[in-house]
Amino acid sequence: MKKTIHILEPRIYHYTFGPNEPALIVSSGDTVVAATRDAGGFDNKMAPMPEAQKPKSEATLLCERNPLAGPIYIKEAEPGDILAVTIEKIRLNRDCAWSRHRARFGCLTGEVPGQELLLNEPVPERKFDWQLDLERQVGILELEKSKLKRIEIPLHPFLGSIGVAPRFGRVEPSLTPGEYGGNMDCVETKEGTTLYLPVWVRGAYFAFGDVHAAQGDGELCGVALETTAEVTIRLDVLKGRSIEWPRLEDETHLMTTGSARPLMDCVRIAQVEMVKWLVSDYGFERWEAFQVISQVGTMRIGNVVDPNYTVVAKFPKRYLPS
Repeated sequence: MKKTIHILEPRIYHYTFGPNEPALIVSSGDTVVAATRDAGGFDNKMAPMPEAQKPKSEATLLCERNPLAGPIYIKEAEPGDILAVTIEKIRLNRDCAWSRHRARFGCLTGEVPGQELLLNEPVPERKFDWQLDLERQVGILELEKSKLKRIEIPLHPFLGSIGVAPRFGRVEPSLTPGEYGGNMDCVETKEGTTLYLPVWVRGAYFAFGDVHAAQGDGELCGVALETTAEVTIRLDVLKGRSIEWPRLEDETHLMTTGSARPLMDCVRIAQVEMVKWLVSDYGFERWEAFQVISQVGTMRIGNVVDPNYTVVAKFPKRYLPS
């Protein structure tokens, strides 16, 4: 059967993961191409989000961060299935990115606006404007107060927020990660990776956004190099298999995720999911799997700043049976 390539031009960019009105209805195996806006709603020319493209609620105030393209309704997706999301391309389309330090936000504080828990002064607000050399694939920051006056870092674009509608009828902000994916800020959701998401709601209601040009593990200040991109994604529904948490796979590693608080619970969730994967799909005995993971596995911290933290456990494919 011939598969279709869909060009998604969002009429609305949503601020939540959930069964919002679908922006597109597709079939399993189809490809979707869409341009994202950055975490603050700016497009590839740094134009702000028009009011007409913001979702409206008469019942509550929405947090206008991490606008999402979608949701995309996949016809074949049913609760209990797996949605395989192959990230085929992330093409940065802006020559600048921004980051910032925000008061009462980031890994150095437990506070949020309106919840004064500490006596010390908050982290001072400061914005950082990075230039992106897309030909050389480097980010450039001019340092005003440091001995080093200029720094260049390699770019590694990825999707900070990507997921499906949560289970139990929940609607979650685009700033929060969970069993549905969400704002994991996981540097592994990059070009060439396949992300496996559990389907909790008929149609899946897949959405994505929040492209980062670069980010260190943990997203420590709470803000990465926020920018825009044209993203190409293939969506495949896998029947007869179920998972409880997002999984990822690239050329070299199997990866599992856990999003929760405290951070140790993220570690436990991710590692238990890795054991389950090696047992169910690759013939390992449970405790032998745990032993091998303990010796060759690695971990990355997606974020330590969101309402839930995220940890990614990684297992090298070279230790899988042939």
